[in-house]
Amino acid sequence: MLDVLNRRADFLAAARAVRHSRPGLLFQARRRSADEPVAPERLRVGFTCSKKVGNAVARNRAKRRLREIARLELPAHGLPGWDYVLVGRPGATAGRAFDDLRADLVSALAATHRREPQA
Repeated sequence: MLDVLNRRADFLAAARAVRHSRPGLLFQARRRSADEPVAPERLRVGFTCSKKVGNAVARNRAKRRLREIARLELPAHGLPGWDYVLVGRPGATAGRAFDDLRADLVSALAATHRREPQA
């Protein structure tokens, strides 16, 4: 199940953890600790785009695309107990081919979980 991150502290914690840069997005991920008040079987995702991406219309378009690739790919490739943040890139997130954007997310997820020992 996907939950959406909405607290600034969660975004900052993810920013301090693992990050992977891909042509269409910046990917940040962190494994939650056992003492956090979130069910361990849940995975959470957040979306953000800075003003560098463009005006409000451009930022919203980029976030809609990020939400859709997360909806399609995270249930299959994400792991429970993790927080993911997808950051839009100027000129790339909204303009990149959708299949390429999906491949960027799958690649970043694979790189993240390849580094982590499975518990």
